[in-house]
Amino acid sequence: MAQRAWKPWLFLAPALIIYLIVIFVPSIYTFYLSFFNWNGVSPQKTFVGLSNYIQLLTKDNVFQLALKNNLLWTIASLVFIMGFGFALALLLNRKLKGRVAFRGIFYFPFLLSGIVVATGWSWMYNPTNGFVNKLLASIGLESWTHAWLAEPKTALPAVFIAALWQGVGQPMVLFLAGLQTIPADPYEAAIIDGAKSHQRFRYITLPLLRETFVIVFATTMIGSMKVYDIIYGMTGGGPAESTQVLSSWMYYQTFKFANIGTGSAISFFLVMVTMVVIIPYVFYTTKKSHV
Repeated sequence: MAQRAWKPWLFLAPALIIYLIVIFVPSIYTFYLSFFNWNGVSPQKTFVGLSNYIQLLTKDNVFQLALKNNLLWTIASLVFIMGFGFALALLLNRKLKGRVAFRGIFYFPFLLSGIVVATGWSWMYNPTNGFVNKLLASIGLESWTHAWLAEPKTALPAVFIAALWQGVGQPMVLFLAGLQTIPADPYEAAIIDGAKSHQRFRYITLPLLRETFVIVFATTMIGSMKVYDIIYGMTGGGPAESTQVLSSWMYYQTFKFANIGTGSAISFFLVMVTMVVIIPYVFYTTKKSHV
């Protein structure tokens, strides 16, 4: 019996060891560094307790702006990236001509790296020869043309549109997988009972996609909280720090300003914010689905 109880752990051991070395130990060390003032080079670390966290929350205006931008980015991701992904999945789950090709077309941008997407969309937003301004001018909206990435009011929405174009493919594929696991029998029974299309969608499709929504919500939120590459590639956090997010500000503090303690504090704060939202959501949703 004892040998049988240990067998599953033997199979889990390789993955568990890799997880401990790559994820757990560095996370604990990062948390440890967040209590120190250190430049990453000096052999001496000055213990400052919670000062790094207090300074971020009370005195660092850029951190507060980055936190606000992260929250806005997360809300927009959950609304638009999830929403468009779900709409595309519903559309491409139907028997349409060329639907397989369209699935590939919409999913392809997700396979590209954030820097590639950032480079392409930066050219599209070019104020003189960019596609966006050229298109606006060609349809008589020349007064709307301007430097999209150079103005604080439009820079973050412009970057998010590029992220939306890239990211909508992932939830689309996940929702498609969920839709294709739903059997046809409940729909046929509902049609016989006279249920309309919106009733079938509300009482059959949505409840049977509960598990898929849990996965898509979690992956979308985690991706939105750690967004970095596309912002760094398109704006570098500018103009005037208007597009800074927690990950980019953590990078600047750690590697540009050599404030290892402050960067570690931002990193751990980002992890805690994500866990505070994700863990209760997943626990509540999965528990409710098994009632």
